[in-house]
Amino acid sequence: MTHKVMHICLSDGWGGLEMYPARIIPELQRQGWEAHGLALAGSRVAESLMAAGIEPLTVPTRGRALLQAGRVLAYLKRHDIGALHCHKSSDLRLGALLATLRPSLRLFFTDHMGVTRPKKDPYHRWAYGRVTRLFAISEATRQRNLAAFPLEEARIRRLYLGIDLAAYTPQMEEATRETVRRELGVGPGQVAIALPGRLTDGKGHEVWLEGLARLSERAPDLAWHGVLIGGITAREGSDEAYVARLRERIATLGLEDAITFAGFRPDLPRVFEALDIVCVPSRNEAFGLTVVEAMAAGKAIIGAASGAIPELLDADCGRLADPESGEDWAEAMAELGHDAALRHRLGQAGRARAEREFAIAAHVKALIREYAGKEPVA
Repeated sequence: MTHKVMHICLSDGWGGLEMYPARIIPELQRQGWEAHGLALAGSRVAESLMAAGIEPLTVPTRGRALLQAGRVLAYLKRHDIGALHCHKSSDLRLGALLATLRPSLRLFFTDHMGVTRPKKDPYHRWAYGRVTRLFAISEATRQRNLAAFPLEEARIRRLYLGIDLAAYTPQMEEATRETVRRELGVGPGQVAIALPGRLTDGKGHEVWLEGLARLSERAPDLAWHGVLIGGITAREGSDEAYVARLRERIATLGLEDAITFAGFRPDLPRVFEALDIVCVPSRNEAFGLTVVEAMAAGKAIIGAASGAIPELLDADCGRLADPESGEDWAEAMAELGHDAALRHRLGQAGRARAEREFAIAAHVKALIREYAGKEPVA
C-alpha cells in the first residue's frame, strides 16, 4: 500500500473538528506519509490545508461532491491514494460511495462530536459497513459509538487526540507576558481566569459567568479578571446571537469591567502563558482538546465533571466542577485563585501527563499503523 491518505472535511464551520486535518498534516509528513485534502471551496478548512502546505481538491458544496465522485476517484487514482479519512458524519456519504466504487480504498472515520442517537437504519448500515476503522476520541465517545453505530467492537478504537507539545512550552520573558496580560485586560496582581473555545451554546459559558459573579461574593479579597477567548463572528466558528446573549448576561451580572472578549487568537499557546487558571465548563465534551492544551502549557485547570473531561483531568492535574452549578465553579476558582503554589503544582503535573499521553507524534504513529492495515499496538 502507498503511504498516501486523503482527509475529507466538507465543513464550512470552524472548530476543533475542522482544524484537525491541518494540525496533523505536518506530523504525517514527518512520519513519511503524503497527505491530500478534500474541502469546500473558500472554506476555512481549505485555507488551513493550504497553510499546512498542501493544495486541497475542492468542491463547491457537499451535494456537488457526490455528483463529482468520478472526479474525486480520478484524483485518487492519479495520485495513487489508498486511504480516506472522514471527519464529519455527513462526509461518509461520499467516503462510502468512493469505497464502494473502488473497494481497495481503506476508509476511516473519526467521531469528533460524540454521537447522541442510534444510527442503525439501512443507510447507516451501508455507509458504516464500508468503514475500515472508526476512531473514538475518548472512552466516553467509544461507549456511545458502541451503542449507536452498526459496527462490531473490534472496528471501533479509542484514540485520544494529540497536540504539538513543543508549541505550548513557555517561551515568553516576563515583560512580554505582562504585555499580553494587558492586552487581555488583566491588571497588575490580578488572577487571569480564562475560558477558551468557541462561543456557542453547550460550552458552559453561562455557568462560568455565574461562577465568576459568585466568586466576587465568596472571595471578595481576590483580585481577578475573566477572559473569553474565541472568535465572535460566525466565520470564526461562533454563534453571533449567542455572543450577544452572553454580553447581555455579563451586563445583568454587573461584570462588564471584569470580563474581556479577547476574540480569536492564532497565538493561543502564547496567550495560555499569560493566564493563571483555564476553565473548560463544556457540559458534554467528546474529548476536551482545550484541557490538553492547557495541560501542555502547564496551567491549572478546572473542567466540567461530565463527558470525557474526567478522563483527562484527575485531582493531581486540576479540579472538576458540576457543569450545572455556578457555586461549584466559584468554589473551585476561589481555591485555585488563592493558592499560586497549588496552581503551579497542578500545572506541572498536567504538563507531565500531556507528555506521557497526548503528544501528536504518538497519535499520528497510531493513525498510520491503521492506515497501513497493521494491528494496533496494545
